[in-house]
Amino acid sequence: MISQPSRHCTVELDALPSRIGQVRRIVSAQLRYWHLDPLIDRAALGVTELLTNVHLHARPDKLCTVEIELLLDQLTVSVHDRDPRLPEVRDATSSATCGRGLSMVAAVSESWGVRPNGESGKVVWFTLAAPSPSPSPTAAPLTCPPYAAVADAPARGFAEVEHAAGALQGGHAPARSAVAG
Repeated sequence: MISQPSRHCTVELDALPSRIGQVRRIVSAQLRYWHLDPLIDRAALGVTELLTNVHLHARPDKLCTVEIELLLDQLTVSVHDRDPRLPEVRDATSSATCGRGLSMVAAVSESWGVRPNGESGKVVWFTLAAPSPSPSPTAAPLTCPPYAAVADAPARGFAEVEHAAGALQGGHAPARSAVAG
């Protein structure tokens, strides 16, 4: 059996509306580069919702890091910010114009969750099932293409995150979601 190394890309930004659109395009281009076109719409929607939450709610600033990682048949998209407050899924009324972000992430993903990140900050993540890659002599490199602003911070893995459905804490997330902690 041929083992597939992980593919990883990191982008650091201030979560401002103009930058959110740029990151959505970077994520879409990266997934095309990795030949994961079927995942583009759901990944772009999920990262948009997570970055919008940083823009609307994160304190003390809007600085965050977006990571996308492909490991075997699972794509993980995560947003790291410096606000230690953990988000909560809210029940939005049919006429509400906001408050559905995490519910939308849960609806389009295989699993999602949130975990504290050190003493100040958190990571909100979601996963998508990726088609199994076929071995190719012209396989895409394992790094980001040059269009992405790559952060200098060391890469963080998701090995410590529980991806099992039913590992919910607090009981406020949909049944498909996993909140690691």
